[in-house]
Amino acid sequence: MSSVAMLGRKLVYRHEMPLRWGDQDAMNHINNTLYFRYMEQARVEWLDALCAEERREKNQGVVLVNASCTFLIPLTYPGEVSCDIFIGQPGRSSLPTFYELRRLDDHRLYAEGAAKLVWIDKLSGKSMPLPDALRLAFADAQKT
Repeated sequence: MSSVAMLGRKLVYRHEMPLRWGDQDAMNHINNTLYFRYMEQARVEWLDALCAEERREKNQGVVLVNASCTFLIPLTYPGEVSCDIFIGQPGRSSLPTFYELRRLDDHRLYAEGAAKLVWIDKLSGKSMPLPDALRLAFADAQKT
């Protein structure tokens, strides 16, 4: 994403993962579906770190409204990938998230993605206000 597009987005989390041999496709590239898995895994770990009580004990969580990925350079095995999560201005119940995938041995941008999250009550399936922990993450990121 261009630096103009990144304005207003704040880095909140980084997760590193191995590229696995079995994740390659017939072109010897990491299959495109795995890019979404890398973003998902980083997102789940970030949310677990911030909102574990809400997600496990209060029957709350997130659903994805949309998700996208722009594939810039093919990832190949072997190696490790890092996924940086950036967030934008939160709404009442929604949070825009943005992702950057880079190899650890080559810091070029390999892919970028986005996903809009909506916080819900799992029992009713209805949206509800974001937890304070997510709002605080945005406020803390604004300070840096």
